Amino acid sequence: MGDLKTATFAAGCFWGVEEAFRKIPGVMVTEVGYAGGTTKNPRYEEVCTGQTGHAEAVRILYDPDMVTYRKLLSIFWSIHDPTQKNRQGPDTGTNYRSVIFYHDPEQMQAAIQSKEDIERSGRFKRPVVTEIIPATVFWRAEKYHQQYHEKHGGAGGCRIT
Repeated sequence: MGDLKTATFAAGCFWGVEEAFRKIPGVMVTEVGYAGGTTKNPRYEEVCTGQTGHAEAVRILYDPDMVTYRKLLSIFWSIHDPTQKNRQGPDTGTNYRSVIFYHDPEQMQAAIQSKEDIERSGRFKRPVVTEIIPATVFWRAEKYHQQYHEKHGGAGGCRIT
């Protein structure tokens, strides 16, 4: 196993997003949390108000010898509707927005290229509203949110598309 790299994505409710990435060979660790906002050490109830600026996000540690960042981007695009601004399915609010948080210039370029490719593909009839922004502080969510679907047998809560 080589050096692990970090990827961070927001694509709606973090429970389903985490579950999708946990299944990918080469993804070594996932954790859910809050990113992209201004409130320090936010709690779930605060994030849900929309006042923190944070999105529900998933931070991934992956082995680039086993899975590429481009593959992770492909999964990101496949598990949600990136044309819905501040919502995914029944979940609404800025905390459910679509965001790629890049960790280095290579990730930024790959994210921009993948978004352009998705827009050109005609896969979506509406414009893609996914933000591509630098990763900043990632605030780990409360313990009960971690690996939620695994703990609860996939029952309850949100589902991804």
